Amino acid sequence: MLRIALPNKGRLSEDARDLFNQAGLDVLVRGDRALTASLGGEFEAIFVRAQDVPEFVADGAADAGITGYDLVSESGRDLESLLDLEFGKCRIVVACREDARITTIDDIVDDTRVATVFPAIAREFFANAGRKVQIVPISGAAEIAPHLGIADVILDVTSTGSTLKTNGLREVATVMSSSARLCSARCRASTWTPEKVEVLDQLVGALASVIRARGKRYLMANVPRASLADVKKILPGITGPTVVDILNGGEFVAVHAVVRAESVYRTIASLKELGGEGILLTRIERLVP
Repeated sequence: MLRIALPNKGRLSEDARDLFNQAGLDVLVRGDRALTASLGGEFEAIFVRAQDVPEFVADGAADAGITGYDLVSESGRDLESLLDLEFGKCRIVVACREDARITTIDDIVDDTRVATVFPAIAREFFANAGRKVQIVPISGAAEIAPHLGIADVILDVTSTGSTLKTNGLREVATVMSSSARLCSARCRASTWTPEKVEVLDQLVGALASVIRARGKRYLMANVPRASLADVKKILPGITGPTVVDILNGGEFVAVHAVVRAESVYRTIASLKELGGEGILLTRIERLVP
């Protein structure tokens, strides 16, 4: 049984649990404060702080883990990103006060103080940019640092940039983009048994099938056989629509295709213009290529 490290609280924790539940690996906990849980009876989850997940995975306390790519990068541990889970999206940016005379990284002079909860990422970024800055490690609330004189600029995480603007800051540069990742130690391929590698690969496939299905719908319709050429332009699907003869269907055939949710209303309208009927639309729980 593989052990998976999951964030113990916050939005990352909620989204990770939802993903496992949708993949048929229900998170079964004994209580609200339980430190472990069963994942569908096939895996074991351990709940730790999101920033501690890389350490647990790298040290072998967990076989794999879910956390933000920014936290993996900050940890400096040699982990392999197995799957981008496409939630927890954010950016790490450099920002300064709105009234500061800084518009680009080149405007940051030597010995500028940079407040951040990501000191390792900050050191690497400014070193690569050729800037000799003073890193001021803090534990949170980086936005207030420039206003208190603690630092001249900050390197912090943002999703929309609204918090920075609210606190009188503006972005100078994007350091990196991040999202939640399923990670494992790079050495697993050489130290694990083939059976263990296969189980983890199956987990990756199960989670990926849920992610792949998001934002898509399965559409079925009866359309005139004579209009198939035009129907194929409307329903490209993954490899083109599936066309099925209808028993006693006469001039009609059935077409099935996966379509994007945001374009469904236009797709249905176009099919009806071609004489389509009996249109059925349904959600997709998992999509395996």
